[in-house]
Amino acid sequence: MKSVSSKISKSLIPSSVLTCADNSGAKTLMIINKVGKAGRKGRLAASGIGDIVMCSVKSGSPQYIKKKVRVVIIRQKQPMRRSSGMRVRFEDNAGILITESDLPVGTEVKGAMAREVVERYIKLAGIASRVV
Repeated sequence: MKSVSSKISKSLIPSSVLTCADNSGAKTLMIINKVGKAGRKGRLAASGIGDIVMCSVKSGSPQYIKKKVRVVIIRQKQPMRRSSGMRVRFEDNAGILITESDLPVGTEVKGAMAREVVERYIKLAGIASRVV
C-alpha cells in the first residue's frame, strides 16, 4: 500500500457513524474495526482518511442492511495537515464501499474526495466527482 504525503489525524474509532458517499445502495455505515490494525493491546483502532475499515450497514437497500462491508474513508471532520502546511477538513465523515480487491462497488461518488485517497487507490479516482 502506498504511503500518504499528509499527516492524517486518526479520529474515527469503532462505533463511529459514516455516511455512504456512493450509489451502491447503502446510506449509513457504522465502523466495526480497522482492517490490518496494529497498535497497543486494548486500545481502540483509530482510522482516518485513506484507511480501510469493516463497517455494518445501518440503513439503505435491503440487500445491504445488517451486512458487513469493506469501506475506504474519503472524508473526515477532523482537520488533517498537508505537507504544504495547509489544513483540510470536511463537513462530514464519509466512506465508499469497496470489494476485496479494492475496487469500488458503486459507479459514482457524491461530494468531494480527499486527494490522499486518490494517491493511495488510483482506481477510486475514476468515479470521483471532485478531488480536493
